[in-house]
Amino acid sequence: MTMQEFMEKIEKRNPGEPEFIQAVRGVVETIWDTYINNPRFVKNNVLERLIEPERVVSFAIPWVDDKGQVQVNRGYRVQQNSAIGPYKGGIRYHPKVNLSTLKFLAFEQTLKNSLSTLPMGGGKGGADLDPQGKSEGELMRFTQSFMMELWRHLGPQTDVPAGDIGVSAREVGFMFGTYKKLANEFTGVITGKGINWGGSLVRPEATGFGTVYFCQEQLKTKGTSLQGKRVAISGFGQVSWGAAKKATELGAKVVTLSGPDGYILDESGVNTEEKFAYMVEMKNANHNRVEEYAKKFNVPFFAGKRPWEVKADIALPCAIQNELNGDDAAALIKNGCIVVSEGANMPCTPEAVQAFIKAKVLIAPGKAANCGGVSTSGLEMAQNATHCSWSREEVDAKLQAIMKNIHQACVTHGTESDGYINYIKGSNIAGFMKVANAMCDQGVI
Repeated sequence: MTMQEFMEKIEKRNPGEPEFIQAVRGVVETIWDTYINNPRFVKNNVLERLIEPERVVSFAIPWVDDKGQVQVNRGYRVQQNSAIGPYKGGIRYHPKVNLSTLKFLAFEQTLKNSLSTLPMGGGKGGADLDPQGKSEGELMRFTQSFMMELWRHLGPQTDVPAGDIGVSAREVGFMFGTYKKLANEFTGVITGKGINWGGSLVRPEATGFGTVYFCQEQLKTKGTSLQGKRVAISGFGQVSWGAAKKATELGAKVVTLSGPDGYILDESGVNTEEKFAYMVEMKNANHNRVEEYAKKFNVPFFAGKRPWEVKADIALPCAIQNELNGDDAAALIKNGCIVVSEGANMPCTPEAVQAFIKAKVLIAPGKAANCGGVSTSGLEMAQNATHCSWSREEVDAKLQAIMKNIHQACVTHGTESDGYINYIKGSNIAGFMKVANAMCDQGVI
């Protein structure tokens, strides 16, 4: 079977799922030679088995709003692959959540978790709820209804979800409280918990921190560092906050943040405790629009635009999938961008990725660069399992070590003959090899 024939089969089986097909194609194109040249993998048909989720759960979420009206949303959990550990991946609340999006995220999560070196399989879940404008009572009732169905599919050795877009520490608390009530046990069944009841230090910042740590390793291959670099960041949530904090700490100047309404340009830098505290306040309120930041800190706001037109040495797309297209990539390249590190999942379109590779810009995919969040979730699971708590310094040191190891795996599998490091190829091969060998070891079942 040729790669094209294989992809045609996958597309036929998954009609109307463009995000999922995009993610699968991006992986298959980079690992195909590795796959077909390994008779063990082909014999066990591991690639097709890896692409097909082991389980997909879809369910109704009835709940009552503040006006007493009964609303109904749809919830999902995609349990993609458990070859190397229990399913692990976040839950998001977003009006555009659908099965295609969650399947792509679960597929990417499987390879990401494999790269982390921790024993975690891949999964993803969510609901098509827009949390914007919802009261705390509405979000609590919605989350409780969501968990009334989902809890039966979870467990510390089965499936351990976490927060994601639209699901902050508050919603994680509601999820955990509901699970604890239904299961009648206090176990580490969800990560991102409050520090007072089983959470890990550094977890809120971890995805953004990890993205910057990975970017730091990319820059080292060019003989430079973050010191003095201009950084364009998209997004206005938890990942953007962590990335802005760490980039500033390491000497860079973050000049942009963005939301669905546009972007801000802060030439003085997103670099003060007041600005970081404001980002946390907005994050906790599930408020992702940035015009109010512009008004509060008296900086320009560009309605309906994305930040990639701004001159920057480094781009950290930290918002959502397919937010940076071919034209955006061309603008970044023209303005001298040398490194792109994805803080979100698949934020760069295929056209953007190819443009960066052609221009020899170092681009790291989300499955490698934003692995810090799930890695720290894995560390939280380890702390829960041993009933202990590590210091901030211990967790941060372990996170840095994990990101360095992931970077080295990408370099090992992705360095081209001309010396260019193809992080897309390197991360896909490294993540795939571990999962594929585990699947072969465990037989066809």
